[in-house]
Amino acid sequence: MQDIQSLLEKINREGVEKADAEAKRIISDAKTSAEAIVREAKLQAEKFKAEAEKSAADYSSRAEESIRQAARDVVLETKEAINTLLERLLIKDVNTSLNDEKTICELVESAIKELSCKGEITCGAKLAETLKAQSANLGEFSLVLDESADEGFSVRIDGGRIEHAFTAEVIAAEISKRLRADLAKLIG
Repeated sequence: MQDIQSLLEKINREGVEKADAEAKRIISDAKTSAEAIVREAKLQAEKFKAEAEKSAADYSSRAEESIRQAARDVVLETKEAINTLLERLLIKDVNTSLNDEKTICELVESAIKELSCKGEITCGAKLAETLKAQSANLGEFSLVLDESADEGFSVRIDGGRIEHAFTAEVIAAEISKRLRADLAKLIG
């Protein structure tokens, strides 16, 4: 019986040792697996963090560019608004001058003064009457009525191939063009 007892103890001991070895192997495998999971989780976390930082940097860069673009747009819109206002004011002032009989006669005479050729001055009926009434010095130029012309005039030379218009819009645009450089410096 002692043999049986020692045999049972031996079987029991071997079973416990085998179970203990199996448990140690399972624990070791579990630790190895857990370490791999933790490593993978850390790698994923670092990847997500890097992607989030890149995304935040990209967003910040896009936001800064949008702000710069908006600032440029505001400056351009402001310049355009000021230019438009300037042109409207100039047109108003030039219209006022073009409706002054003395000023318009002087302008017509100045426009043709240096020209040593024949030509035409095309204008509306009101200006033609004013030029005749003021006895404007038209030299070799003849008056041609243009019923559609409200203000201003045009000078035609070389058989009508060369024409210079002196209307409120043309004069204001030319003055505005010359003022824009100085205005741009002020707006800067």
